Amino acid sequence: MNRARRSLVALLLVGAASAQVPASRPARIAIVDDAPEAARARLWADFRHQLGKRGYVEGANLVVDYRSAGGDLSRLDAICSDVMASKPDVIVTVTTTVALAARKATTSIPIVALGPADPVKSGLVQTLARPGGNLTGASQNQAEIAGKWVDLLREIAPDARSVAYLTDTGNPGEMLVFREVQQAAQAAGIGVEALDGATSEKVADAFATIARKRAPALIVATTSSLLPQRTQIVEAAAKARLPAIYARREYTDAGGLLSYGTDFGAVFARGVDYVVRILRGAKPSDLPFEMASSFTLVVNMATARQLGIVIPQSVRVRADEVKP
Repeated sequence: MNRARRSLVALLLVGAASAQVPASRPARIAIVDDAPEAARARLWADFRHQLGKRGYVEGANLVVDYRSAGGDLSRLDAICSDVMASKPDVIVTVTTTVALAARKATTSIPIVALGPADPVKSGLVQTLARPGGNLTGASQNQAEIAGKWVDLLREIAPDARSVAYLTDTGNPGEMLVFREVQQAAQAAGIGVEALDGATSEKVADAFATIARKRAPALIVATTSSLLPQRTQIVEAAAKARLPAIYARREYTDAGGLLSYGTDFGAVFARGVDYVVRILRGAKPSDLPFEMASSFTLVVNMATARQLGIVIPQSVRVRADEVKP
């Protein structure tokens, strides 16, 4: 066999061998969410869309395993344990509580945590710049803006000397935020009480307490467990004629008075970037934990008129959006 023919045969054999090598397995992402599926459906749909734009397409080279606790935090440990058995390449979590449950379940699989209140104080990371371990992510930075909610309340309700803080009192991350609110309120000479609004029944009980104690103002936390009750909360606040500050714009979209908080879409978009970088070889310990630095203020003037509340010009000029 001459040299040219031997070379051709060798090339054909290499080609045949290559054709028999199976394609590499799809990337596997596990999503663990504590909220009911509908609460963040739009955000997760956009998350998947952004992954597709970065080259990771479900059904082609990506498998997404989505798990929801449906608002029942007692299910998180079992869900996380089950997720680990499937050996995902990356786990994506939302909220402090879910991140802690995932971190408890694994110290080796990379975790991208979205939305924890204070990743350092909660023990998720060593420092923001150098997280260490297997977890990084992006936070909406609630603890940083807790004082801003109190400041806004003082502007729209200057005579209020107490405030009800509606949150999920069973969520450790949310109670970290409450302590920040408490410190800011106490420094301003305002008393604050945390009330649970994690279910419709608890919202009704909370507003009964507000009425009984004659709380003159309200702050509603960012926690997703309250979102399914947002219409109930907004309507109850209107009925009680309470000046209310909401941590998410979903409440002002539902008729709430004023919202100030992080753009969750931006937090999730940053999460996509971190997932892609980890799938391509980056280590979570080398990716700084990012804290949101931009926030959106929305004012609902129709609700202000209905409640007889005067929104100061100083607030209106700072607003990113003023609903007529």
